[in-house]
Amino acid sequence: MPLNARIALSKYPFVRILAALAGGIVMEWYVQFSIILLLILFGIFSVALSCFTLLPITKKYTFHWLQGFLILIIIATSGSTLTYLKDIRNQTSWYGNVQPKANAYLVSLKETPEEKPKSFKVTGSVDAVSINGDWKKTSGKILLYFQKNNFQKNITYGSQIIFSKPLQEIKNTGNPGAFDYNRYCLFQDITAQVYLKNTDYKILPDLKKDCLEQLLINTRNGTLNILKNNIKSEKELGVAEALLIGYRFDLDKDLVQAYSNTGVIHIVAISGLHLGMIYGMLTAIFSYFKKYRLTKLIRPIAILGVLWMFTLVAGAAPSIMRSAVMFSFIVLGEILNRKTNMYNTLAASAFCMLIANPFTLWDVGFLLSYAAVVSIVTFMKPVYKLLTFPNKILDKIWSLTSVTISAQVLTIPIVIYYFHQFPNLFLITNLFAVPLSGFILYGEILLLIISPFSTIAAWLGGMLQAMISTMNNFIERVNYLPFAVWSDLQLSVLQTWLLYGIIISLCTWLVQKSKPAFVTACGCFTLFTMALSLDFVSRNGQQQLLVYNVPNMSAIDLIEGHYYRFTGDSTLSADGALVNFYLRPSRVLNRCIAARQPQSLPVNKLLTINNKRFIIIDNNFKPPYNYDGSKISVDLLIVSQNPPVNVSRLSNVFNVSQLVLDGSNPLWKTGLWKKGCDSLHLRFHSTTGNGAYVMEL
Repeated sequence: MPLNARIALSKYPFVRILAALAGGIVMEWYVQFSIILLLILFGIFSVALSCFTLLPITKKYTFHWLQGFLILIIIATSGSTLTYLKDIRNQTSWYGNVQPKANAYLVSLKETPEEKPKSFKVTGSVDAVSINGDWKKTSGKILLYFQKNNFQKNITYGSQIIFSKPLQEIKNTGNPGAFDYNRYCLFQDITAQVYLKNTDYKILPDLKKDCLEQLLINTRNGTLNILKNNIKSEKELGVAEALLIGYRFDLDKDLVQAYSNTGVIHIVAISGLHLGMIYGMLTAIFSYFKKYRLTKLIRPIAILGVLWMFTLVAGAAPSIMRSAVMFSFIVLGEILNRKTNMYNTLAASAFCMLIANPFTLWDVGFLLSYAAVVSIVTFMKPVYKLLTFPNKILDKIWSLTSVTISAQVLTIPIVIYYFHQFPNLFLITNLFAVPLSGFILYGEILLLIISPFSTIAAWLGGMLQAMISTMNNFIERVNYLPFAVWSDLQLSVLQTWLLYGIIISLCTWLVQKSKPAFVTACGCFTLFTMALSLDFVSRNGQQQLLVYNVPNMSAIDLIEGHYYRFTGDSTLSADGALVNFYLRPSRVLNRCIAARQPQSLPVNKLLTINNKRFIIIDNNFKPPYNYDGSKISVDLLIVSQNPPVNVSRLSNVFNVSQLVLDGSNPLWKTGLWKKGCDSLHLRFHSTTGNGAYVMEL
């Protein structure tokens, strides 16, 4: 809402409606109301609203606020109901309701299998399950992992397979602060997974395809083939694919991290930026034909047609669908009313998206997209007016700078909360990369058009490769600067909202010179500082031993105050991607950094910290045979790297309070250890099955 005018919520009805809908969605997810209660509440408030219409006019005027309140409550209840119905677990046809009784599953593949280092991964729809020979129709999705050796190449989108192998639960790593992959899958109706060897399944001759999905896949594959035929460098090809259609499987991991650290990750994450560039290009083209009456009719049709055509070419990914809906509402708003309110337009588009899928509210891309657009609409003009340049070129540069600065205002808290870092040089990188990526995007679209002319297409592909290489080199050089990124930032939900309070109140005070806004900003800043300080102080005295869950690897952190000492596989600590996924979230959550003298904990030796005794044993461990018969008491025994001993032999040496096996031990050996511990009544914890183990020292 404009900062130079008093905010009147009555002017923004869809903003209030959106807030009520989002509130209902959040309430249902975290409180879990029953559908019966929701329907009763909906009926009660609907009757109350109907009764309100029967009141005399004087009473309606006196209690006019009540009508709006009831409408918002009904919308919130509707949001909760939609969330309940959208949750696949609440649907009677969900395969999970009959999963324990199932003897076999009929699954159709919803996409082309994606190659992984050790398998082929694909999402499948469970169409039916067999219970004692009777097939029952079901709904819901699963993740399938096919054995890589001798993988049957005829398995593709639409293939139907039958297998009888039991489904496995999708588990998170269980490491502190880790990404909630289970919830992420649930929001896509995926609730289980299975690993299939070549002998575990049977391929049916029939294919189950959706015509629209097949068209999208064919279009996507055709686009990828054109890019691969004309851009030869793998590194540049990965960026070209991501920039045009959001295909990120060929992206270099280190390059992606560089883009993230420098604040231009949105370039390779298909989003509103790309559609915004196309929308801006079309708007500029039609501006030259304003004098023609026919332009008023052709302009919206052409813009919507091109935007949605590009969306389909990009495979109709959720992120670009979100942007397409948003820009469609903007164009339709312009058709219906030239002075359309941008906030209402954005709220209306977000409202429709949440109605279609309430779980979109937890999509980081959704939050960033709308936060960035609202931020630009609100702050771009005030920022632009801060400086005036008579030179047109400098004015254009400042205009672009204003957009970049304003976009950051409302996205900063989200970026810090989810990604725990802030790109200090975002202004420099965006000023260079965004315009250049725009030219690259336009060039890629032109490449698709002229692809039948191989000679011209090859020449244009070479130019695009050179431009992408220039952009990559610039981003990587900026990333090498020691102050390029402010990392390891941690905010709680409360601290994030307080930061928003500071930003909004402070901006309102600067523009309107409002004293209440200044007081609010000071109050939010005080509470924010207190919450942050309390968190830091509470971490000063923390002491814990943390055994991570990392597949096939050993990883242990000894955390003392704000410092940690790592013990584990050297290949893990040297792999930035693995550290960021498995270790860094916990370290950021605990606000700790590497110790100044990061000495590893000794292995196969008894250690004592604060009267807590523990030992880490690996494949070099040799049980002591010459001892006086008394057992060595330990609070924690960590088994790593598959040592050549068993539970019985260890129990003869140690009096163990807690036994922990990390992910470096094979699954079959972990099973044997568990059985041994159960027979001896020893407390057992496997990081593979139970997540990370934390011992307070």
